[in-house]
Amino acid sequence: MLLASAVVVWEWLNEHGRWRPYSPAVSHHIEAVVRAGPRAGGSVVLGQVDSRLAPYIIDLQSMNQFRQDTGTLRPVRRNYYDPTSAPGKGVVWEWENDNGSWTPYDMEVGITIQHAYEKQHPWIDLTSIGFSYVIDFSTMGQINRQTQRQRRIRRRLDLIYPMVTGTLPKAQSWPISPGTAAAPPAPPCSCPQCVLVMSVKAAVANGSAGPHLPPVARKNVPPSGAVKVPAPSGPGAKPLDSTGIIRGPAKTVPSQAIRRQASSAPAGATAGSSVSPPGANGKTGRVALATLNRTNLQRLAIAQSRVLIASGVPTVPVKNLNGSSPVNPALAGITGILMSAAGLPVCLTRPPKLVLHPPPVSKSEIKSIPGLSNTSRKTTKKQAKKGKTPEEVLKKYLQKVRHPPDEDCTICMERLTAPSGYKGLQPTVKPDLVGKLSRCGHIYHIYCLVAMYNNGNKDGSLQCPTCKTIYGVKTGTQPPGKMEYHLIPHSLPGHPDCKTIRIIYSIPPGIQGPEHPNPGKSFSARGFPRHCYLPDSEKGRKVLKLLLVAWDRRLIFAIGTSSTTGESDTVIWNEVHHKTEFGSNLTGHGYPDANYLDNVLAELAAQGISEDSAAQEKD
Repeated sequence: MLLASAVVVWEWLNEHGRWRPYSPAVSHHIEAVVRAGPRAGGSVVLGQVDSRLAPYIIDLQSMNQFRQDTGTLRPVRRNYYDPTSAPGKGVVWEWENDNGSWTPYDMEVGITIQHAYEKQHPWIDLTSIGFSYVIDFSTMGQINRQTQRQRRIRRRLDLIYPMVTGTLPKAQSWPISPGTAAAPPAPPCSCPQCVLVMSVKAAVANGSAGPHLPPVARKNVPPSGAVKVPAPSGPGAKPLDSTGIIRGPAKTVPSQAIRRQASSAPAGATAGSSVSPPGANGKTGRVALATLNRTNLQRLAIAQSRVLIASGVPTVPVKNLNGSSPVNPALAGITGILMSAAGLPVCLTRPPKLVLHPPPVSKSEIKSIPGLSNTSRKTTKKQAKKGKTPEEVLKKYLQKVRHPPDEDCTICMERLTAPSGYKGLQPTVKPDLVGKLSRCGHIYHIYCLVAMYNNGNKDGSLQCPTCKTIYGVKTGTQPPGKMEYHLIPHSLPGHPDCKTIRIIYSIPPGIQGPEHPNPGKSFSARGFPRHCYLPDSEKGRKVLKLLLVAWDRRLIFAIGTSSTTGESDTVIWNEVHHKTEFGSNLTGHGYPDANYLDNVLAELAAQGISEDSAAQEKD
């Protein structure tokens, strides 16, 4: 039996199209749920192993990470790496971000850095894998090749990522051998694994251009494209791109994160091929596999992808497993077979491509939006409102209650018939006064409402803490910036009959004001300018006009802690979702999405912005 192993790393796709690894502890936790099978329920609660991930749940059926407080979905995948690489040794490489905390590199980058470190290279240039950085091991620094900016890096030891091991039958046990050719052939097994093994064996033995596939499967199989296989060597070899993919002449066969189980591919012509078993010389399966050259290993990877896709087997992408041993490269081709045999099938194909931006657009093709007189808006720092105390502001929205009901104030949780239990700064009202909000009718201690107003934006508005009804005009704490909007001559997926509204948000870093979490401290602004997209339909233009109102009221962005990177004191989205993918929907922030426009209208309404608001605001 041939024994093969790989390291399992669970990863999630961020908004920039980068697969980010979960920590070893989280990956172990996910693996434990996967191996427990259906009795575990099919969901992974990440907060059970890492309190910082408390809002997140992974749904293994759809292979998505779900954030409970915002409803954000992100794809996840189960990835495989060489057990001798960094994740197999518990080595984590990290860089220091602007707020002094440490961020792990993507797994590909960390493995590349660790490999150079083990070879005792003084430095390594990451340009070859798509990053404009140089890692200097003598100073433990990262240098940006374009700006020459330097950051500290570090190497630390953590848990080893979980390992998986599978077995492949010896070559002698595979049908069909010459000695039994005269006997009537037994009915072949039609499972994808056996079809694959037989077809690849026939292709290797006969030296054919490719593996024989069952007729039904072959009919639906597209031409081979980009397949993750071991890095080629020697003159004339095709170079790898930044993702470690050997480029083929045809389009990539896209893989899916998860698909519904379908029936296995029917048995086909491969059963009739009579070939000599590679292990007939008496050597073990490991030696027989070592005789495969790189061309045949690539055929194995391609065949595995084709058979699994054609048979409807659920698939996830598999990483290339590099190594100097002749057996190590074969792991890239057989990992899918081994995991599929264990009930966890995989596919050696390239993941679907993230399309963030439209094709290039010339200035002459960019048009203003009918009905809007301008193409951009700017916001400045908040102008403090003077002359009204909190008590004067709330007086407009409250009615005094002389005989309060015997129930709790939902702010301080004390009975309304007793004084307020709030212990903060002392408002200038008596703690036993009770008031009722005029529109929604909810009742609170006036003392508690004044304290709540003082802890908020102090913009003259009030939001009921029970039903979220807004009194006055709600504004936010968005830092100064610019919002541009115009038409481009391309259509979004799901909206083929109209052009696209492109919105570009630009916010520079700066210093926090008195309304922000840490006044006087600097804040960062990552990922700007941010490009967002709406269909140029009637409802799309309606959403745009309401977004303009939200921008003027400083409600689109805020300063806080990023849920993606964990960085604090940075510009973040503020509860109004935007579509930042133009031609795909891998992260949940793209098209097609039939419900998006209705959902964002509801989110804007929750901020007190409706068609009436748009009519009141000037263009």
